Amino acid sequence: MGYNLLKGKKGIIFGALNEQSIAWKVAQIARREGAEIVLTNTPLALRMGTLNALAEECQAKVIAADATDVEGLESLVDEALGHFGGKFDFVLHAIGMSLNIRKGRTYENLDYGMYAKTLDISAMSFHKLLQTLHRKDALNEWGSVVGLSYVAAQRSFFGYNDMADAKSLLESITRNFGYVYGRDRRVRVNTVSQSPTMTTAGSGVQGFDGLFDFAERLSPLGNASAEECANFCVTLFSDLTRKVTMQNLFHDGGFSTMGMSEQVMELYQAGHEAKKS
Repeated sequence: MGYNLLKGKKGIIFGALNEQSIAWKVAQIARREGAEIVLTNTPLALRMGTLNALAEECQAKVIAADATDVEGLESLVDEALGHFGGKFDFVLHAIGMSLNIRKGRTYENLDYGMYAKTLDISAMSFHKLLQTLHRKDALNEWGSVVGLSYVAAQRSFFGYNDMADAKSLLESITRNFGYVYGRDRRVRVNTVSQSPTMTTAGSGVQGFDGLFDFAERLSPLGNASAEECANFCVTLFSDLTRKVTMQNLFHDGGFSTMGMSEQVMELYQAGHEAKKS
């Protein structure tokens, strides 16, 4: 059941690859809430994924674009403006990738070319997107741009590697461009720091299964699912959150505020006793 939160609104969703993707769920729920959407991903991702099925379900236009390429972003925004018949209202940036993680390189043994690529794809692309939207005055007043982040931007997590640095940069761009966009056009810019989620990208992180289980045991409400994250993102696109901007919003069942839970302590003690015996 929908609430018509996005009735009459239009937006672009970056990063949907398959049914596991948070962006995929955002597209479905945005459509359910009344939005008209454009879906975009890289040409390679469009060939590898199943985005056309989502586009058919959501009656959405698909436009290939590489978010690290400014000219490509300009073409995407121009095409979206033409498709929508004018300005639009929201954008989701759900983009992140580390070649160092994919190649099994640890943080103390990074390839710097790959490191630069991680920062470009996962964070600088957000600045390029915001700058393109701002220059083209593409978003309506009280529009909303949301990027997906993770608590590793604030804390050290084994295995998250150079993606942690990228998320820190992503959140810094949110604050700095959020000021500019709010001042100039009354457009909101926020990030959502999501629980570990069983997506194609997330499962590539070393020890992800253990991290997922740990977060589930530590969080008083448990991990947030991709669909729950999508629901939260849609509220940030809606008019209900007009004065929320420049924020990193934790959507993680309370994980980011916890130190130790009873469940985790019991598990630790059981393991400790087993080691002693």
